[in-house]
Amino acid sequence: MKHYLQTADEVLAEVGSSYSGLTSEESAKRLSENGPNKLAEGKKTSLFVKFLQQLADPMIIVLLAAAVVSLVTTIISNANNPGEKESFADTIIIAVVVLLNAILGVVQESKAEQAIKALQTMTEATCKVLRNGVVTIVRSQEIVVGDVVLLEAGDNVPADCRILESASLKVEESALTGESVPSDKFAETLTKDVSLGDRKNMLYLGSTVVYGRAKAVVVATAMSTEMGKIANVLNTAKEEKTPLQIKMASLSKILTFIVIGICVIIFIAKFIGAGGQFTLDVVLDSFMVAIGLAVAAIPEGLATVVTIVLSIGVTNMSKKNAIIRKMTAVETLGCAEIICSDKTGTLTQNKMTVVEDYTFDKPLLATAMALCSDATLVEGKAVGEPTECALVNYANENELPKDTLEEAQPRIAEAPFDSMRKMMSTLHKTDTGVIQYTKGAPDEIVARCDRIWKEGKILPMSDKDRKEILAHNAEMANNALRVLAAAFAEYKALPEDVSPEKIERNLVFVGLCGMIDPVRPEVIDAIAQCRTAGIRPIMITGDHIDTAVAIAKQLGIITDASQALLGAKLDEMSDEEFEKTIANYSVYARVQPEHKVRIVTTWKKLGKVCAMTGDGVNDAPSIKSADIGVGMGITGTDVTKNTADMVLADDNFATIVAAVGEGRRIYDNIRKCIQFLLSSNLAEVIAIFVATMCGFTLLKPAHLLWINLVTDTIPAIALGAERAEKDIMSRAPRSKNEGIFAHGLGLNVALHGVFVALITLAAYFVGVYMENGFIEFVDGHNAQGITMAFLTMSMTEIFHAYNNRSSEHSIFTLHSHNKILWFAMIGSLALTTAVIYVPGVNDAFGFVDANGQGVISFAEYVIALALAFAIIPIVELQKLVVRAVKRGKAKKIKA
Repeated sequence: MKHYLQTADEVLAEVGSSYSGLTSEESAKRLSENGPNKLAEGKKTSLFVKFLQQLADPMIIVLLAAAVVSLVTTIISNANNPGEKESFADTIIIAVVVLLNAILGVVQESKAEQAIKALQTMTEATCKVLRNGVVTIVRSQEIVVGDVVLLEAGDNVPADCRILESASLKVEESALTGESVPSDKFAETLTKDVSLGDRKNMLYLGSTVVYGRAKAVVVATAMSTEMGKIANVLNTAKEEKTPLQIKMASLSKILTFIVIGICVIIFIAKFIGAGGQFTLDVVLDSFMVAIGLAVAAIPEGLATVVTIVLSIGVTNMSKKNAIIRKMTAVETLGCAEIICSDKTGTLTQNKMTVVEDYTFDKPLLATAMALCSDATLVEGKAVGEPTECALVNYANENELPKDTLEEAQPRIAEAPFDSMRKMMSTLHKTDTGVIQYTKGAPDEIVARCDRIWKEGKILPMSDKDRKEILAHNAEMANNALRVLAAAFAEYKALPEDVSPEKIERNLVFVGLCGMIDPVRPEVIDAIAQCRTAGIRPIMITGDHIDTAVAIAKQLGIITDASQALLGAKLDEMSDEEFEKTIANYSVYARVQPEHKVRIVTTWKKLGKVCAMTGDGVNDAPSIKSADIGVGMGITGTDVTKNTADMVLADDNFATIVAAVGEGRRIYDNIRKCIQFLLSSNLAEVIAIFVATMCGFTLLKPAHLLWINLVTDTIPAIALGAERAEKDIMSRAPRSKNEGIFAHGLGLNVALHGVFVALITLAAYFVGVYMENGFIEFVDGHNAQGITMAFLTMSMTEIFHAYNNRSSEHSIFTLHSHNKILWFAMIGSLALTTAVIYVPGVNDAFGFVDANGQGVISFAEYVIALALAFAIIPIVELQKLVVRAVKRGKAKKIKA
């Protein structure tokens, strides 16, 4: 339907609605009949396809090839030796482990997707609608045809709508029209058919209100909207990988090439050892050894573990009111060095109350403040923006309820608030004509006044009046009050031009209102924590500089007024001058949106990682410019939320600091996982390589697969759930260019890999000695030595997981317990013991003697565990040396 050619009443009648909107029952009925207001999603990847994708991994393909080779080898061997049938255990074990690994991968990928989907639900856009005649906030998905929506600057249009009422409305429609300049909108009916871009009384899904406000009725939702008809806007979402995940992928490629190189060396060594004879046995034997090394070298679970830790981390953050919209923010949070924050609602409680005024006519001041605001009075309680609520409550306390005032003086026009002008104006019909009320920043209002309301009449404003007004303003601001001024103008009839430039001049000053917004008590501790963590907190506000300084001192952001800078002073500075002096300022007052961008870009130019908060539509550029853009979940507009990397569900500065701590913990734990997995796999490579070069079998591919699946992946996930170390917020921020192996991680991987390999080889030789009384390789294969090596390596890696709870501190000084790791240890020990002793299973793994009995005694079992436990004191000793070296370096620096 061409709703733009119909009158508002005709459209309302057609969609079965009214100016007061739908009832809750009717909206629920329509939602049930027509479905949610969202565009059709792309085709989901089925579980079967995900399973095949897991099998498509290069290393999994290698393992499957190993299973095939093992199967062929067994068949050939059985055919050549009919009396000595070999089992297909290796083939079956490899196949089962690959299958389990693929299933686990699918399960964890699905869990990660569910976690991200849950976060997306938490950040879904909302919209104000009239339900039962009352303003109600609902999810945009719940919008139905016939809903009457209320829109203002910063809101995304939730569906296709016909405008019913508007005030100075401008809408950005580039997604539909390609026109970057905002389009003026109005409610009048059009008289001829026009293209979409010229339908001035229509609003479309995908556009954004950039100025003014509107009341509109929904005429189309979901796929019936103009946006829904455009095919190329569907299914454009791309899977986002974090820098860390990209580094992990790169690391896997490097490891793959290393493995191929080692396999070539093994093959050449085997070929030479066979006297240069190129036989099938040599090829198959070399291939199986190479497969064993491939299994040992590649940490199959690394990518999965990193994804799991990230998804669990962002879910935990959401429970603490920090909703991550972009996974890259998790890593960047740990690097944050600067946090630029709004004052109102973020550093303060956002519960404004008028506690002081200056006027010669309190009823007039209260009337002006209440009527020149968009807050409403519902059942005696103000609803709306906190500052305006305080003004409506102020009038109500003076027995001037806003609804009564509006009946006497209905609003007929307005010039909405704008951060550039720092004021707003409304025009009201009276018995004698039209009266305009203007409220805003005192200095801006006073500059536009040439008269004052005093002694019940309008008098010229003298210099003495100006000084007195500004003195009261300064006094209130020094007491940390937010001050607003009010003025008025009278007309015989509504002016033809109600633009701000025309009506906001030659005004009559009425008075000042001083409001207090108490600081959030928890923010004081959060600021102190920032200092300890090497993070600089910066307050950016549109308030008077005296108010900003008073609040900042109370919070501990600054100690002296010289650390505060006015936006006007910033304008006077060149980029070079500001770059040199920016470190002197931690408070910016009376700022414009472009100032925020300049502050962020200057800090970034100096190499600092910067977070920036914002709530208004004009904050979007600075949020986008920051390394970490933070949107306000309560007061924030749709534009800022959609631009932000993280959204604060409680608009609280302390939540940002907590999120930084959580970001550090997540990255810390990922490093622990990486160190644990790589050192474990390196140990396997070293041990297998040494055994192969010495001519004996240490572990088979099936054994290594079991170790990697049971004693590597599960403990790694447990490490990912490790609590933050006690000094995590006492460290300097991490450099965003820091490599994975920084701060000794690479050295630890190498050393720990050698330690575990030596312990495993020692266990093998102990097993051989206890069976034969001396070191002897029986055809290069000793079941007792292999069994002890298997048990020792399995449990060494489990015990080594405890070492990795902290890369520097002793595990005996950690004040928390990792219950998941304890369960992992107990479970791994039980499963590994079962593999060694349970009949049938131990036979499949080759842990039996010629009589089919287990090959290691209880004493040997205990010895193997004791050897495994040795990794803890060995690594503790290494940590002790590292701490001593660091203390020595610190003393030299101090000296």
